[in-house]
Amino acid sequence: MRYESVVYLSSVRPGARSGVVGAIGANVVALGLVSLVTDVSSEMVTAVLPAYLVFGLSLSIAQYGLMDGLYTGVTAVTRLLGGYTADRWRARKTVAGAGYALSAVAKIGLLAAGGSALGVGAAIAADRMGKGVRTAPRDAMITLSAEPAALGRAFGVHRTLDSVGAFLGPLVALAVLAGTAQAYDAIFVVSLCVAVLGVLLLILFVRNSHDDVPAQRPLLKEALGLLSDPRIRRLAYAAILLGLVTVGDGFVYLLIQRWQGLPVLWFPLLAVGTNVSSYLLLATPLGAIADRFGRWRVVVGGHVALLAVYLLLAGHRGSWPAAILALALYGAFYAAVDGVLMATASPLLPKRVRTSGLALLQTCQALAYLLSSVIFGLAWQAFGPDRAGFVAAAGVLVALPLAVWWLRSAK
Repeated sequence: MRYESVVYLSSVRPGARSGVVGAIGANVVALGLVSLVTDVSSEMVTAVLPAYLVFGLSLSIAQYGLMDGLYTGVTAVTRLLGGYTADRWRARKTVAGAGYALSAVAKIGLLAAGGSALGVGAAIAADRMGKGVRTAPRDAMITLSAEPAALGRAFGVHRTLDSVGAFLGPLVALAVLAGTAQAYDAIFVVSLCVAVLGVLLLILFVRNSHDDVPAQRPLLKEALGLLSDPRIRRLAYAAILLGLVTVGDGFVYLLIQRWQGLPVLWFPLLAVGTNVSSYLLLATPLGAIADRFGRWRVVVGGHVALLAVYLLLAGHRGSWPAAILALALYGAFYAAVDGVLMATASPLLPKRVRTSGLALLQTCQALAYLLSSVIFGLAWQAFGPDRAGFVAAAGVLVALPLAVWWLRSAK
């Protein structure tokens, strides 16, 4: 699909629904371009981080799992804070911009940390806090910029552009490593420059989407009271349960790297494989399928793909075809889940506290991921990667039936 330039986007009228952007809205494409640039920056770091921590700073797998869980779970409070602040002052763009800016500043922290694992962890936590602040306001702007019947496509287009950045980021990191004799500091410098560009794009080309509700400010108890709605509560249960059986990307890539004996220099290519093989290709079509046939079905299908990933990695050590298939299925999992769950929740949330509601669900996911990373890291350390992989697969098998019931009953 061809997109007009960002210069064109800045001139589109708020209510426009014609031309290349159609029902999804020009603002969605502008937000997607901001995410594209920002993901180049963040994925440059994320793609090398597991190898840097485990091989460069000599962390154990259990220590890596704890750090991975903490810098994912630390977003829990900031997601709620960002969502509620955006709703209360109807300043979604401003709050999202603050989150993007915090992630950019965190790159300076990476440079200052040197070889300190605690310093690196603090900088990554700041980066994740920035992501936590910006995610719900950004997703709320997407829901307000697109037609209700096209929410799946809107999130799909945004995630496709986002994944272009996720695809390019590791390649840039690989090029920097190859050109600087594996100097990680050089990656952090380039990442900082790209992050600043993403903030500038947000300021210049993204509109602060508004809904049609009065400007009355919602109370905090109103946002927290969303869980009194049985449908929202069931979605939260499903998000927590599915988050508990989803291990971090770094574990998947470390498994493949160890089994294939891949040189550390080529570690970023594993993230590229996930993004280009499936996520980049499937996010938009799966969003359209979700709109037509049911968003919960696509979310469940994504977790079936995740189950296959765990089984492949646990049972086919040393097989490159199995590793490639695992990366492709892992990309399909993200394409089916990331964004589609938010599109499922958006129509159920009151407009006054929609951003807070999205943040609440994302917080549930973040807390579940924290526990998942810690538990999987300990299981790997204690029982080995094979058994840990089979345990993860068993967790998905047990969780899916209950998650299906909650997702279906939340419609």
